[in-house]
Amino acid sequence: MYEKNGEKYFVVDSHSHFWNAGRDNWVPGAEHYAKGWIDCFYGYHQLGPPETHWDYEKFLRPTPEDVERDVFVEGHVDHTVFQSTYLREWYRDGFNTADQNAALLEKYGDRWIVNGRWDARDGEASWTEFTEDHERFGFKGVKLYTAEWNGDSRGYKLTDPECYRFLERTQELGIRNIHVHKGPTIWPLDKDAFDVADVDHAATDFPELNFIVEHVGLPRIEDFCFMAVQEPNVYAGLSVVVGGLMHARPKMFAKVMGELLFWVGEDKMLFGGDYNIWTPKWQVEGLVDWQMPDDEQFADYAKLTTATKKKILGLNAARLYDIPVPAELRLDEAAGAMA
Repeated sequence: MYEKNGEKYFVVDSHSHFWNAGRDNWVPGAEHYAKGWIDCFYGYHQLGPPETHWDYEKFLRPTPEDVERDVFVEGHVDHTVFQSTYLREWYRDGFNTADQNAALLEKYGDRWIVNGRWDARDGEASWTEFTEDHERFGFKGVKLYTAEWNGDSRGYKLTDPECYRFLERTQELGIRNIHVHKGPTIWPLDKDAFDVADVDHAATDFPELNFIVEHVGLPRIEDFCFMAVQEPNVYAGLSVVVGGLMHARPKMFAKVMGELLFWVGEDKMLFGGDYNIWTPKWQVEGLVDWQMPDDEQFADYAKLTTATKKKILGLNAARLYDIPVPAELRLDEAAGAMA
């Protein structure tokens, strides 16, 4: 919980990781890919305020103590959703697996939500792994990385027939939150594999599922906005938007936020700190303090209200994940009405 000027904010970080990019986890023969991947993340890390920068060796492999301090003790976060990203082509034990994330469930189970992952290209083996993990961890969501390499495949689409079958089976399990990475390219992945067009099709065909588009499709912000405005079950995941732009590219941040607020709306925007690329503390505090600039170029964008910030920082994600919100941190019925 974060409090500023008498206002209390319930914070749900909808996009975090607990990864292992240590050198001993690099797949022999694919070390250049494993290093290139985490080096790209470390480059994004530099977009945060200088005082938040980590040493490279620490960045490769955070510890449970780092997570506790950065997220729950100093980070103002009430609940966090950890997104699984496997990348087994480059990382022997996986980059950020459900097992690794769930290792902290015993200590933070009441505040720690672990999402699963499947890859329809692996067929029944992937589904078996996913369902066994679901029995252990009780997934409330799935993280899909459509640009992830798998053998000779360098990406897939949500609209692929086998992927549709997996979406149907996910829905049958009662899991309704589908987080899809559709954002800036990370080397060596292919830029076109992040295109948001397949989300448009899937969201129409699966109206009972919530599609949270992580990183809002950047740099395709217009494509995302014009798609999300017509799909009531498509949400904007703000990881990278806040961490990557708010400090380093303030004018671009204002433009992206303005477009999202106009087209997508404050009820479908979810804060994501993208730990440990960035820590949540400065992002939460910065977003609470932030306001749309008064410059003429931003004149047609809406100003953010306190209610808007409360929704984005936690209340919207709490609604999707059925997280109980203390009465004193809720909005009254009028302020909390859906747009």
